[in-house]
Amino acid sequence: MSIPLLEVKPKTQNQRVPGYEVPNEDDPILYRLVDAISDADVDAIIWAAYRQILSEHLILDQYRQPFLESQLRNRAITVRDFVRGLGKSDTFWEQIAELNSNYRLVDIIFKRFLGRASYSKDEQIAQSIVIATKGLHGFIDSVVDSLEYGTNFGDDIVPYQRRRMEGRPFNLANPRYNDYWRNRQIELGISIRSYYQVRRYQAGNLDRQVIRQAIPVNFLNMVQSLAVPQLNPQRDVARATSSLIKIPDMTRESATPKPTVKPVAVALPYRYLPKI
Repeated sequence: MSIPLLEVKPKTQNQRVPGYEVPNEDDPILYRLVDAISDADVDAIIWAAYRQILSEHLILDQYRQPFLESQLRNRAITVRDFVRGLGKSDTFWEQIAELNSNYRLVDIIFKRFLGRASYSKDEQIAQSIVIATKGLHGFIDSVVDSLEYGTNFGDDIVPYQRRRMEGRPFNLANPRYNDYWRNRQIELGISIRSYYQVRRYQAGNLDRQVIRQAIPVNFLNMVQSLAVPQLNPQRDVARATSSLIKIPDMTRESATPKPTVKPVAVALPYRYLPKI
């Protein structure tokens, strides 16, 4: 018995609110296969799908899918199947899927296939279970065959970002630059260094233990094993100085009487002036 998918409450996003904007150049262009009457129109649909699914800066000759393009030109497949094929291609796996965690991959696929961002972290967690159980191809099938995709794009419309109000377009967000990808690159870079490589670049006769400590992966493992105590500076300083500093008594009433100063007669010069 399979576990049912977790239910996620949708949030109010731009695409879920009716818009009253004046049409301008930022509005998305709808690329429909039923409106294509020439080869140039089909080429525009193909390039629009490449820009949306594989991102605009990844459209190179080595990333193109000639078999899918030929089927679309001959009307053997629909735009929905063409988009599905781009998501299952090796290019999508190498340039997007392999570089991200399952959580961020859910958000990227929703942006490029459904034209919206994920509602919350809960939806990313719930959909990441589909990737873990069915794989990337099964997850793309569930997204392309979903009711949301069919309602907004159908079989003949290339997916687009629905009601982009601000920010960078979804298809221009590079999937490489995030913490997950940078950490993986660091781990791959330092994991290949061995004892002999470090020994080769060290000058002088060093102890073997010193050389092993110079390997970054060993150093990072040592740092992670350290338990750093969590200190509260305000409380610790107050506790350390409370026994050393004595606060003086600043009350008005005091047990000891205050000393009084009596006036002293002073002989001033005008006292010797004769009275008239």
